[in-house]
Amino acid sequence: MAKWKVTVRIDSDVSRQGFDDLDSAMAAAEAAADEALADGPLKTVKAFRDYTPDQLVKARIEVSGKGLFSPPTAGVDIQGDGGMLAFRGGVVRKPLEAKSRKQVFAAIRQALEQ
Repeated sequence: MAKWKVTVRIDSDVSRQGFDDLDSAMAAAEAAADEALADGPLKTVKAFRDYTPDQLVKARIEVSGKGLFSPPTAGVDIQGDGGMLAFRGGVVRKPLEAKSRKQVFAAIRQALEQ
Protein backbone atom coordinates (compact mmCIF):
# COMPACT_ATOMS: atom_id res chain seq x y z
CA MET A 1 0.00 0.00 0.00
CA ALA A 2 1.32 3.44 -0.97
CA LYS A 3 2.55 5.71 1.80
CA TRP A 4 2.23 8.95 -0.20
CA LYS A 5 -0.44 10.22 -2.60
CA VAL A 6 -0.10 12.95 -5.22
CA THR A 7 -3.34 14.59 -6.38
CA VAL A 8 -3.14 16.79 -9.47
CA ARG A 9 -6.02 19.04 -10.48
CA ILE A 10 -5.62 20.80 -13.83
CA ASP A 11 -8.78 22.52 -15.02
CA SER A 12 -11.50 19.91 -14.44
CA ASP A 13 -9.17 16.89 -14.70
CA VAL A 14 -8.19 15.18 -11.44
CA SER A 15 -5.58 12.42 -11.19
CA ARG A 16 -4.18 10.56 -8.19
CA GLN A 17 -1.07 8.42 -7.91
CA GLY A 18 0.35 6.48 -4.98
CA PHE A 19 4.04 6.26 -4.08
CA ASP A 20 6.04 4.28 -1.55
CA ASP A 21 8.50 7.08 -0.72
CA LEU A 22 8.46 10.85 -0.46
CA ASP A 23 11.22 11.33 -3.05
CA SER A 24 9.12 9.66 -5.76
CA ALA A 25 6.02 11.61 -4.75
CA MET A 26 7.92 14.92 -4.85
CA ALA A 27 9.39 14.08 -8.26
CA ALA A 28 5.88 13.40 -9.60
CA ALA A 29 4.59 16.66 -8.07
CA GLU A 30 7.41 18.65 -9.69
CA ALA A 31 6.77 16.98 -13.06
CA ALA A 32 3.06 17.86 -12.80
CA ALA A 33 3.96 21.48 -12.01
CA ASP A 34 6.25 21.62 -15.05
CA GLU A 35 3.44 20.23 -17.21
CA ALA A 36 0.97 22.84 -15.94
CA LEU A 37 3.46 25.66 -16.50
CA ALA A 38 4.34 24.47 -20.02
CA ASP A 39 0.89 25.39 -21.36
CA GLY A 40 1.58 29.10 -20.87
CA PRO A 41 -0.49 31.70 -19.05
CA LEU A 42 -4.27 31.82 -18.82
CA LYS A 43 -6.31 34.64 -20.32
CA THR A 44 -8.48 37.06 -18.38
CA VAL A 45 -11.91 35.60 -17.62
CA LYS A 46 -14.93 37.86 -17.85
CA ALA A 47 -17.88 36.83 -15.70
CA PHE A 48 -19.71 39.13 -13.29
CA ARG A 49 -16.35 40.85 -13.06
CA ASP A 50 -12.95 40.41 -14.70
CA TYR A 51 -10.55 37.81 -13.27
CA THR A 52 -6.94 38.41 -14.29
CA PRO A 53 -4.54 35.46 -14.68
CA ASP A 54 -2.89 36.18 -11.29
CA GLN A 55 -6.32 35.72 -9.64
CA LEU A 56 -6.98 32.34 -11.27
CA VAL A 57 -5.69 28.94 -10.19
CA LYS A 58 -4.59 26.94 -13.21
CA ALA A 59 -3.59 23.80 -11.31
CA ARG A 60 -3.40 22.49 -7.75
CA ILE A 61 -0.87 19.82 -6.87
CA GLU A 62 -1.15 18.22 -3.45
CA VAL A 63 1.08 15.63 -1.74
CA SER A 64 -0.35 13.80 1.27
CA GLY A 65 0.87 11.05 3.56
CA LYS A 66 -0.89 8.31 5.43
CA GLY A 67 -2.64 8.81 8.71
CA LEU A 68 -6.08 8.50 10.19
CA PHE A 69 -6.12 11.95 11.79
CA SER A 70 -4.43 14.93 10.08
CA PRO A 71 -2.08 13.21 7.67
CA PRO A 72 0.79 15.41 6.49
CA THR A 73 -0.44 17.41 3.49
CA ALA A 74 1.19 20.17 1.45
CA GLY A 75 1.13 21.38 -2.11
CA VAL A 76 1.20 24.22 -4.57
CA ASP A 77 -1.32 26.28 -6.51
CA ILE A 78 -0.12 27.22 -9.98
CA GLN A 79 -1.63 30.59 -10.83
CA GLY A 80 -2.81 31.57 -14.28
CA ASP A 81 0.15 33.94 -14.70
CA GLY A 82 2.70 31.21 -13.82
CA GLY A 83 3.10 32.22 -10.18
CA MET A 84 3.31 29.50 -7.53
CA LEU A 85 1.75 29.58 -4.05
CA ALA A 86 2.93 26.84 -1.69
CA PHE A 87 0.67 25.72 1.17
CA ARG A 88 0.44 23.17 3.96
CA GLY A 89 -2.70 21.53 5.26
CA GLY A 90 -5.67 19.87 3.61
CA VAL A 91 -8.96 21.50 4.54
CA VAL A 92 -7.40 24.52 6.26
CA ARG A 93 -4.49 25.71 4.13
CA LYS A 94 -1.66 27.81 5.51
CA PRO A 95 0.71 29.58 3.10
CA LEU A 96 4.38 28.60 3.05
CA GLU A 97 7.15 31.16 2.50
CA ALA A 98 8.66 30.56 -0.93
CA LYS A 99 9.52 32.83 -3.83
CA SER A 100 11.22 30.63 -6.43
CA ARG A 101 10.26 27.21 -7.83
CA LYS A 102 13.12 25.61 -5.93
CA GLN A 103 11.99 27.22 -2.65
CA VAL A 104 8.38 26.14 -3.26
CA PHE A 105 9.26 22.45 -3.46
CA ALA A 106 11.79 22.69 -0.61
CA ALA A 107 9.08 24.25 1.59
CA ILE A 108 6.58 21.53 0.63
CA ARG A 109 9.11 18.78 1.44
CA GLN A 110 9.94 20.41 4.78
CA ALA A 111 6.24 20.67 5.69
CA LEU A 112 5.69 16.99 4.88
CA GLU A 113 8.73 15.80 6.84
CA GLN A 114 7.64 17.47 10.10
